[in-house]
Amino acid sequence: MVYMNEIGLGQLVQQARKHAGFTQQDLCDAAKLSYSTLAKIERGAIKSPSIFTIQNIADALGLSLDILLGHEVAEQGSVNQNISKSQSKSGIKFVYFDINGCLVRFYHHAFTKIAIDTGASSDVIESTFWHYNDLVCRGEMSLEDFNTALAEALRVPSIDWSQYYLDAVSPITEMHELAVWASQHYQVGLLSNIMPGQIDKMIELGLLPDIPYAAIVDSSEVMAIKPEHKIYEIATALAGVDPL
Repeated sequence: MVYMNEIGLGQLVQQARKHAGFTQQDLCDAAKLSYSTLAKIERGAIKSPSIFTIQNIADALGLSLDILLGHEVAEQGSVNQNISKSQSKSGIKFVYFDINGCLVRFYHHAFTKIAIDTGASSDVIESTFWHYNDLVCRGEMSLEDFNTALAEALRVPSIDWSQYYLDAVSPITEMHELAVWASQHYQVGLLSNIMPGQIDKMIELGLLPDIPYAAIVDSSEVMAIKPEHKIYEIATALAGVDPL
């Protein structure tokens, strides 16, 4: 999630596009965007373009994310280096990163490993997991109770889901590099549907970037999960910025 002045970003994208000699359709093809999405970004109608969309635009234009987000692209291609960490020229103040599927590769290998270790079918493992997952991530069910329910469904004496999860996930190097870069320019936070205690353990194990997080929105602590409106209200309040 990126909080920014979209009109400022739109002007930078448009200016960079024209400087590169791209039509809107050229940039859409290169960045794999729909025409309507790019047009809305350029005129400031998109409220919160994702960091992935912005990265695709920067790559297509042959620019670094630093230039596209944090610096004005002058007609001569010069860069203004006097950028405050608290707010860039494009208006970005705060960047939230998700965890599963964003900073770490997803944990589906954990299901396979549990099936091998317990002899249970993958269908039973996954159906039981997803039946309780939202409750645990929302803080309405303890991890201990979840482990008990999962063990009962699999007909095993006990199981430690967190250990299987931590063994299964792996860092996405490119996203870690992006998070480190972002932390040098903006305030950075984590916003994720996650089970209790996993974020601290992941930072300790190096599965998440070891950077100063200005806010951590742990669904199990705030008792709300994405896409519920409440979690975004909490994230906004912790970030201290207003979404546009």
